[in-house]
Amino acid sequence: MRGVTGRLMLLDTASLYFRAYFGVPDSVKAPDGTPVNAVRGLLDFIDRLVKDHRPDHLVACMDADWRPAWRVELIPTYKAHRVAEEHASGPDTEEVPDTLSPQVPVIEAVLDALGIARVGVAGYEADDIIGTYTARATGPVDIVTGDRDLYQLVDDARGVRVLYPLKGVGTLALTDEAALREKYGVDGRGYADLALLRGDPSDGLPGVAGIGEKTAAKLLAEFGDLAGIRAAVDDPRARLTPAQRKRLTEAAPYLAVAPKVVRVADDVPLPDVDTTLPRAPRDAAALEGLATRWGLGGSLQRLLTTLGA
Repeated sequence: MRGVTGRLMLLDTASLYFRAYFGVPDSVKAPDGTPVNAVRGLLDFIDRLVKDHRPDHLVACMDADWRPAWRVELIPTYKAHRVAEEHASGPDTEEVPDTLSPQVPVIEAVLDALGIARVGVAGYEADDIIGTYTARATGPVDIVTGDRDLYQLVDDARGVRVLYPLKGVGTLALTDEAALREKYGVDGRGYADLALLRGDPSDGLPGVAGIGEKTAAKLLAEFGDLAGIRAAVDDPRARLTPAQRKRLTEAAPYLAVAPKVVRVADDVPLPDVDTTLPRAPRDAAALEGLATRWGLGGSLQRLLTTLGA
């Protein structure tokens, strides 16, 4: 990871272009009639983020594999309901709206021409790229995502916070440890344990039957972390109800593997890329061609003005 000093902003890119796609009308089209609402929405989002938060470094983190085999091996239901097509070799195809799929290569080409670092690593999700950059960062980190899983990285001492879009791309909730404690009763370190105990249907994580968010938070407050809860199950003196003890005992095989699935990786072999926020396009001619071909108009111009400011 090349000389990252100053504020680092990490984009959970797929999470953001999905939000842009659903937040911007599909009447926003290229000259040939192809929808470009996700492309233009994402450019508007990046413009707003750079304007409001002034990062020194910016990385668009990508899902090279949105459902890694090593996670599925541990929990077969992991994201299973989102699979459109299974592949024996290589990542499964994710179910994506018909008019969004063709916009993804355009987004990638525009980011590359702008010179915004775009990083994906085979066998890993964008979350893992974000986790690894965050672990290696020496300065403050802003993680921009619509995925609550990344709350586990929030760390006030290191200046790591999550900017979570609440409505479209305009309103962001700034999530620090105080916000997590107020809403979930845990800090960043405890969030992954809370998430795996309560489960998450959107990720195909079953959780522990009968243990919801509030009970999970109470157990973590009482026993410290998942390891403490699992030790309490084997301790007859521990303050667990008979029902809780039974449910946690029955969930032991799941609890043994869930941490590796739920916790983001922090040891991804990142490529050596320049993450510095560009002031001018890396490839102005390519960018001009993309702007004309896809009708990127004001969205691209505003971002270029902001980057050059």
